[in-house]
Amino acid sequence: MLKYPRMEKIPADIKHEIEQLVKDLNYHCYLYHVLDAPEISDAEYDRLYRHLKELEEKYGYVLPGSPTQRVGAPPLDKLEKGQHAEPMLSLDNAFSHDEVREFDQRVKRFLKSDEEVEYTIEPKYDGLAMELAYRNGVLYKALTRGDGYVGEDVTVNIKTIKAVPLKIEDADAPEEVDIRGEVYMDIREFEALNAEREKAGKPVFANPRNAAAGSIRQLDSSITAKRKLHLACYGIGAVRGIEFKSQWEFITWLRKARFPVPALIKRVKGVDAVIDVIKEIEEKRKDFSFETDGAVIKVNDFRLQKALGIKTREPRWATAYKFPAHQGITRINEIIASVGRTGTITPVAFLEPVRIGGVTVSRSTLHNWDEIDRKDIRVGDTVVVERAGDVIPHVVSVIKEKRAGKEKHFNPPVKCPVCGSAVERDEGGVAYRCIGLNCTAQVQQRIGHYASRAAMDIDGLGEKNVELLYSKGLVTHFVDIYKLKKDDLLELPRYAEKSAQNLIDAIEKSKHTTLARFLYSLGIVHVGEYAAKLLARNFRDLEDLYHVKPERIIEIKQMGEKITGSVAHFFNDPGNLQTLNTLKSLGLNISNPDYETGSSEKRPFEGMTFVVTGTLPKSRKEVEELIESMGGHAAGSVSKSTSFLVLGDDPGSKLQKAKDLGVKTISYSELMSMVKGEGRLF
Repeated sequence: MLKYPRMEKIPADIKHEIEQLVKDLNYHCYLYHVLDAPEISDAEYDRLYRHLKELEEKYGYVLPGSPTQRVGAPPLDKLEKGQHAEPMLSLDNAFSHDEVREFDQRVKRFLKSDEEVEYTIEPKYDGLAMELAYRNGVLYKALTRGDGYVGEDVTVNIKTIKAVPLKIEDADAPEEVDIRGEVYMDIREFEALNAEREKAGKPVFANPRNAAAGSIRQLDSSITAKRKLHLACYGIGAVRGIEFKSQWEFITWLRKARFPVPALIKRVKGVDAVIDVIKEIEEKRKDFSFETDGAVIKVNDFRLQKALGIKTREPRWATAYKFPAHQGITRINEIIASVGRTGTITPVAFLEPVRIGGVTVSRSTLHNWDEIDRKDIRVGDTVVVERAGDVIPHVVSVIKEKRAGKEKHFNPPVKCPVCGSAVERDEGGVAYRCIGLNCTAQVQQRIGHYASRAAMDIDGLGEKNVELLYSKGLVTHFVDIYKLKKDDLLELPRYAEKSAQNLIDAIEKSKHTTLARFLYSLGIVHVGEYAAKLLARNFRDLEDLYHVKPERIIEIKQMGEKITGSVAHFFNDPGNLQTLNTLKSLGLNISNPDYETGSSEKRPFEGMTFVVTGTLPKSRKEVEELIESMGGHAAGSVSKSTSFLVLGDDPGSKLQKAKDLGVKTISYSELMSMVKGEGRLF
C-alpha cells in the first residue's frame, strides 16, 4: 500500500470504497481480457475507473494492485538487466512423431521404468518468453528471458498489459513465485499495427513475435500501452511458500489466481495419446488467434521432472514438437529489382496477399536471377510460397498448369533501377551489382552499416536517425558522422538536449576502434566480419593495406579470389584512400589487437568451420570471436563444409539442415571442452 503524510485522516468508508473498486475493476479486467466474457459495458468500466482515479488523487490512497498503476511511467533511458532466481531453460525440439516417441523412450530409460508416463501438451506460442516475479502476491519485477540467466527488466511495460495480474487474487499468494509465460500479439492486431505503420511511412514488423518483442522492449511505456499485447502463462521458476505436485495442479492454480493460460492444454497418459493431441493442436492451429509453431510436451509429475533433471541447458522432461513449414498458393503480380547496401540487386516478388501460418504475406524474395531461371518464375505465375518461422517467405515452385500464356519473363537489369549506373555481374557468381558509388539506394544503408553494432557501434544511429540526418543533408557519407555538432542535432525533431549529447558521445567513443571492426565497417564487397578479422591478423596497420598487391592477399589462408580482387581494388583506389585519410584526420584511432606476429604454431580449430545457432550463455558474437581466435571459421549458414553446428536454445531451422546434411552438432559446453583441449571430437 502506498502511504502519504495525511493517510491516517482518510475516512474508513473511503478506504473501503477504493479497495472494493480495485477488486471489482481487476475482476472485470480479468473477465474481459483473459476469459473474453465481460459482464459490464466498456462505458461502465470507464466510469468506475475514473471514479477510482478521482478518489486516489483526492485522498492519496493507492493500492499496489490498482489498475491505475498500469500506465503513466516516464520514459526510461535504457532497459536495466536483472538476474533470474532460477535459470530459464529452453526446450529440445522434435520434428516428427517418431522423434516424439524417441523422447518418450528416453524419459522411460532415464526413469528406469516401462510404465506409461503422464504428460501435458499445449500449443507453443510464438512470442517473447517472459518471467513475472511476485513477492507476497504483488508483481514487483518482469524480466525477458535474455540468455536464460540474465534478462532485461521490462516491469513498467508489462504492467500495461491488461491480462497481467498486478496482484494475485482468489488464490493462495505464496511468499515468492516466478511465473513464466509468453507475451504475444494476436494476428489480426499485428496486421492492423503493420497497416498503421505502413500508412505512416514506418518500417513494418516481420511477424507477430517481432512486433511483441519490439513493443515490450520500448523505453517509453506509453508506446507499449498502445499496442495490444497478450500473455499466456505455462511455467514456474523460483517458488517459496506454496507447493505444486504437478504441471496440471500448477495450471489449475494459475487459473484460480486469474493468470491467462494456454488456449488449449490437455493431460494424457502414454505417447500415443500425446501424438493425438499434437494432431489436434495442428488441426486447430488455423483457428487460433495467435501464431503457434508447434506443441510443448511436459512430464506432468514434478517429482519425475526433478528426477529427470536437465542436460546442459535443456530439461530432459520436456520437448517441443515443431510443425512443418507453412505453405500457400498465390499469384505473382509484379517483380521489382531492389538495390542493397553494397549495390547488389535482388529480385523481389509482389504477391497477391495470402495468409500463411496466420500472417498475410504479400512479398517474397526471389534471391537471384539464376534462381528465377532454375524455377522458371514469371510475372503472373501462380506459385507455392513457403514461410517457416522467421525465414523470409520464398517461392517454392511454379504451378505451370495454371499458366494462361500471358506470363512474362523478368530479365536481369542492364542499368541500376535507382541511379541509372551500369550493372555488372560478379565473375563466376550469381549477383548483379550497381557500380555507382553515389547511388542513393546505397548511401543510407552504407551509413547505417558503418554505424552498426558489429562495425563502429555508434549507439543512436539506427535506420530512422540515419534517414533523418540524410534527409536534412547533415550526413550524406559516413565521413560526415564525425562532422556533426550538437547544435545541428538540436534543430531536428526527436532530438532533445540529452539524446543529442548521447549521440555525440557515442560518435566520439567510436573514434577508438579496432582494425577488424573498421575494415568491416567500410562495406568492402565480400568482406564480412570474418574476412575483416583475417586481414587484421595479417596487416599490422591500416596503412599497410594501402596499394596492396593481390598476390599479398591471396597468400592468406581462406582468402579466395573474390575477396582478394575486391580488397585490392578498394585499397588501390585513390578516392578510397583519400576517404580513409580524412577519417584519420577527424580523430579516428585504430588499434589492432588481432595482429599475429608470425607464429607458425597451428591453432586448434584451424581448417574447421563452425555455425552457431540459438541462444547461448554468451552472445553469439562472443562465441564466434572465440572460435576465430582458435583458428576456426564462424559461418552464418549450414553447408556440407560445416564441421560443427553449435546448438544453443531454440536452434531453429539450422538444426534440421544439419541433420539433413549429416553435420555433427555439439552443445556450448562441448565447444568449451574443445577450446580447453578436453574434447575428443576431432
